[in-house]
Order: sequence, then C-alpha cells, then structure tokens
Amino acid sequence: MNIRRFVFIVTLCAGYFSYRIGSGLDVASMTRLPAPSMPSAPKHDPFNPSPFNPVVSPESDFMWENMIRALEENVARYNGDVGVYFKDMQTGRVWEYNADELFPSASLIKLPIMVSVFDKIKRGELDLNTQLVLRRRERCGGSGSLKWSRDGTSLSVRELLDKMITESDNTATKMLISRVGIYSLQQQFAGLGLAYTQIHPEGMSLTSGRVAYENYTTAREMSYLLDKIYRGEAVDKFSSEVMVEILKRNRSTSRLAKALPPGWELGHKTGLLRRSCHDVGIIFSPKGDYLMAVLTGKVANYKSAKNFISKLARITFTYYGGDNSVLAQGRGDGGRI
Repeated sequence: MNIRRFVFIVTLCAGYFSYRIGSGLDVASMTRLPAPSMPSAPKHDPFNPSPFNPVVSPESDFMWENMIRALEENVARYNGDVGVYFKDMQTGRVWEYNADELFPSASLIKLPIMVSVFDKIKRGELDLNTQLVLRRRERCGGSGSLKWSRDGTSLSVRELLDKMITESDNTATKMLISRVGIYSLQQQFAGLGLAYTQIHPEGMSLTSGRVAYENYTTAREMSYLLDKIYRGEAVDKFSSEVMVEILKRNRSTSRLAKALPPGWELGHKTGLLRRSCHDVGIIFSPKGDYLMAVLTGKVANYKSAKNFISKLARITFTYYGGDNSVLAQGRGDGGRI
C-alpha cells in the first residue's frame, strides 16, 4: 500500500469516528432498544387551521396550564408509584409523568393481544368468524363469564375479542393465546414497536404474589397503541375502527369511566393485579378527543387507586367539558375537584 493511500484511509476513519463522537453516540446508545416514539404534533399553521391543527387561544393555554398543574399536584401527593401519559389529539400537546416506568401490565396486556390478533387476521391466518372451541385446560378464573360455560362451547374470534376487552374475560384471553401462540405474540409485540411491553406464560398467572417472569408495560407504550388505533394505523383502518368500537363497549364503570359526563364516549382497557391498578383510554369529548393512560403500582389498596385515577379523570373532564370555572381560578388547592 502506498503512503498516500494509507494516509487517505487513516484520515477517513478519523473523520468518521470524530463525527460519531461529536454526535453523542456511543456503544450503549447504539445497543439499547428504544421506546416507541409517539407521533409528533403537526406544526401550527395559523393560515390553515384544521381539526388536527386548531388555533390555540391564550385563554385555552391558560386553562391547559391550570389543568396540568392540578394533575401534577395530585400525582405528587399520591402514595404509590404512578405513570401517566396524556395527549390532546387535536393540538398534539402532551403531559407525562414517569411515562417510561415499568408496571406489571395486569389486564392491559389484552390491548396488544387484541392488536396482534387483528394482525393475524390481516395476514390471512385467522378470520373474525373463525370458531374456537373451549377446552377444560383453557378455563380460567378471575374476570369474565366464560369460565361458567360448558366444555365444547364454540365461539368466534370476534366474540372472544369482545369478551376479552369488554369483560376482561381471562378464559377468552387464554383461548386466543392458545390459538395464536404466546411465542408468536412475543414476536408480534416487538413488531408493533413495543420495546418494554412483554408477555410470558408466568406473567399471565392470576396469583397475587410475585412471579418468575412478569409481564411489564409503560404508560407511554399503552398510549402509543391507543394513538395508532385512534388514527386508524393499528394494522389497518378497518381493524382500528373495529378495535375502537370494542374498547367503547368496556363494561367498567370505575376509574376513567366514573363520573364520565353525559354524551361523552370512552374507549378503554383496565387492569388490576399484584398491587397494580390501571386504566388507559381514548376520551371523546365535546371540546376534543384525548388519550389518558394512568398506571399505578405498589398501591395501598385497590379502592384508593381506582379513586385516584377517577380524580385525575375528573380534572380533565372539567377542562374538556367547557366549564372551566374551577381551573380558571388557578386555586392552590391541588385541583381537588
């Protein structure tokens, strides 16, 4: 190798590594699995407002700031672990608190399972009308009515999806997992862009004690899935629309659903297991739609955790309901409404 060529190669390599160092990249950052990024808000164009890019008034900004302050003060006082992700679907404004902290997913795991089943349907491996037969080994306690059904009962995939979400039926969930395969679900979760949401056989246990391999998730990743469903980007538009309708039929009346104003709609999924209590959902209000994911862990008791989630929801109901008298006062009472 002649000297000129050698100098050229050395100079080229030095420039490359200088660029990588200057960019702040290192081996750790290159090997760490990133969390999924939420879709960013569109740039504000005052000359071309749209339903997803409205003009935000100074008054609206003031109300928003007071709502966020009330949320922050209530979260700071809570006796337990909390993760929150909140997003206004029209303006793209986001507030988050410990959004990447890991929590036992409990029944929130049924949300990515639903998305994965619809992905199988799109690939032609399943159909909404495919009939699955209940077997004794798939019967599971806890939530849901299927545990009382006789062995040999036949249900369609659509019926099982509906029961899994609306009743949080554990038997329906186990039947779908048996059909799809838990290891296939693990691969599909990664394909959906989920970095931290996991599914393991041990994590599906209903025991109140610790398990060898827990199913974990985060407020950000649950919101990421809801965001894609809302925008018609989870699998495809048809699948997303069906999933929204299933989520809207959730029968829970506590947490985010408690005190939901008349005429509003809520599509959501709850979770409760191993000292964790959650609710994640899309709220459709007169003033605009928004996502809200509240995950709690190491809770003193489930009743207090449910009431805490309801309290945060009521703060947002005040803002989006158009009656902002409490928030407008900017009281220093921590938003106790």
